[in-house]
Amino acid sequence: MRTLYFCKNPKIKDMAEALTSLNNPKIKNIIRLQQKSAERKSQNLIVVEGFREIKLAVETGFSCHSLYVFEKIAGLEHINYIRNYVKEDSIFMITEAIFEKLAYRENSDGLIMLAVPEYLTPEEVNLSPNPLILVIESVEKPGNLGAMLRTADAAGVDAVLVCDTLTDLYNPNTIRASLGTVFSNQVVTCSNEEAFNWLKKNRIQIFSAALPSDIVCYQTDLTGSSAIVVGSEANGLTRFWLNHADEVIMIPMSGKVDSLNVSASAAIIVYEAVRQRLAGSKQVK
Repeated sequence: MRTLYFCKNPKIKDMAEALTSLNNPKIKNIIRLQQKSAERKSQNLIVVEGFREIKLAVETGFSCHSLYVFEKIAGLEHINYIRNYVKEDSIFMITEAIFEKLAYRENSDGLIMLAVPEYLTPEEVNLSPNPLILVIESVEKPGNLGAMLRTADAAGVDAVLVCDTLTDLYNPNTIRASLGTVFSNQVVTCSNEEAFNWLKKNRIQIFSAALPSDIVCYQTDLTGSSAIVVGSEANGLTRFWLNHADEVIMIPMSGKVDSLNVSASAAIIVYEAVRQRLAGSKQVK
């Protein structure tokens, strides 16, 4: 028999279904979606937690499948906002015990959404007249991928090409680490070959970041159409991107350790490109 929950907020539909058991099939399915990439792909659903992340997803056109609300901490303003993107019969109220089981992070917002993922192809990317692209090869850690997506969003990168990835683009940890910018960026998952052919077709120069190199990134002209390529945490770039680069560049290292975290390296070079472009525009003025 269906349980009804009478919402305290008069602006929400008077009755919404309440889920009170951890054994409820809907709750068990959310846990499967969180834990298994194969489930996300087979069901074509992803789990998005938190108001900021959900807001970015729905505002950039991701379709909401269902919304799960722990009303005590969700906030009426946030509930009302997200409600505009959700069918009324797809909103479910959940208990504190269920929310604690589902929540991936501390100090969460009491909101969990199932959404339909989107997968761009390179041909669907909209480019500016002088594009800046970030290419990420064989990234292994969701947290690093998410951090690089945050950098791309902050720097105004045109698109992120995630090549031969070893982690799911919509892993909950990627979404969380990206602060939802996995939705606001133009992100393409593709093979190395597909990325290379698309870059060449669009006359975008390829700058592969690797050690050793005789060319320091600060001495490289990144003001034109540019793609910055970074590699996996463990092994760096494969020979494919070293052989196909217009230039192999490096970040100078003065310490005992000869490499930075891949997300830090990407941020340094991307923002060097941004710095050069800003400096160039000021000189033109």
